[in-house]
Amino acid sequence: MTDPREGAELTETRKEFPPPSSPRPRPGVVELHRRILLAEIDRTGPDGHRRARTRRRAAVALATAAVASIATVTVVLLDSAAPPAPGSEPASRASVRLLDRAARVAAAGPAHSPRDSQFAYVKVTGHTTSLSETPTGGMKRTREDESYEQWTSVDGSSRTLQRDRGAPGTLLEAPGKGSFSSPTYRFLAGLPADPGEVLAAIYREAKLNHGEGSGSTTGPDQEAFVIIGDLLRVSVAPPQVTATLYRAAARIPGVVVVPSSVDAAGRRGVAVARAHDGERTEWIFDRETSRLLGERTVLLEDSAWGRAGTAVDATAIIAGGFTDEPGERPAEPLDGGWEKGAPPE
Repeated sequence: MTDPREGAELTETRKEFPPPSSPRPRPGVVELHRRILLAEIDRTGPDGHRRARTRRRAAVALATAAVASIATVTVVLLDSAAPPAPGSEPASRASVRLLDRAARVAAAGPAHSPRDSQFAYVKVTGHTTSLSETPTGGMKRTREDESYEQWTSVDGSSRTLQRDRGAPGTLLEAPGKGSFSSPTYRFLAGLPADPGEVLAAIYREAKLNHGEGSGSTTGPDQEAFVIIGDLLRVSVAPPQVTATLYRAAARIPGVVVVPSSVDAAGRRGVAVARAHDGERTEWIFDRETSRLLGERTVLLEDSAWGRAGTAVDATAIIAGGFTDEPGERPAEPLDGGWEKGAPPE
């Protein structure tokens, strides 16, 4: 029997997100400040409010997230992090098939044998959106470059080097044994082989800051999806671990397929996605190879961040591999398909 949700996914994502027939009222000041505060929790700099999707990079650079108050506005965040209610929609059949295909492709990849003294290298290009307040009390949106290269110690014993485009490198703290928010190759290699066990560990991590009583509006399901997406995007993992992460993601409620999406490098593909709080997070896969190209977040409704249909942030995975020293580039990058469609420097 055909899953009716698959047809709904096709219909939904082929629309062009037209504006409402009647204009919505502009968000109020309190709503604007509420969104700014949520972004401020995970911001990466003192002069603006970056979107929270960059928080995994920020978590590497900052030991803890900064919590800021905005003027005299008091914001009460309602908890929506309770476990999924009975009857919650499971991942769609189409998304399960796509993730299984991606898992099989990943598992068939060449094995890695990096030394503990080496560094895992990733190169990502992308952009994000920031909000800043104007002198008149309005809000200004700015598109910011999020392209970077990063060298992470394989065993976590050495400091991480992060180099943003057009900027000198920054040495960050050594990740040590690693964690879901600051992964190392050895940490990822030590994860259970069973997708259920990995997902259980990720949910435990998600509930620490987004579980019942946390005050978070994200919730553990969405946070689990974000954690896995971050691991896939900013880490180099053993092929079997990547496959396990894909299969774990297929068990998260609410995951669907978006038939057409585009990464920050302009490469088109099909996406696995999850919608939450007026936004949809998309993992974009090459249609032919089923390899991960990148990720983006699309607004599903008008907000302080833009009009519905806007891609408020996007990334493209360009290269990965291992080097002997931070600052070097791999002589033989892993998965040459990552280089396909890479934007010019």
